Amino acid sequence: MSGLAGEFSGRVVGKNEDATTDANKKIVSALGFESHGLVIRSARGDVLWKQADHDVKMDDVRAALRNLLKDRK
Repeated sequence: MSGLAGEFSGRVVGKNEDATTDANKKIVSALGFESHGLVIRSARGDVLWKQADHDVKMDDVRAALRNLLKDRK
């Protein structure tokens, strides 16, 4: 995940969160994840795309980012 900021330089900000804290467990559950996952959010925090748990496929993440960023300069 940390390499995405380099791949999409100046266009995305990556952040790792601890899914085991009490506050984040609620977020994980609300996102429909069993234990963790990857979420692409807007600058306002809206969920634009997500993939749960051990199903995260980086090629899918890259494709989603390219699609979400295609019309933005």
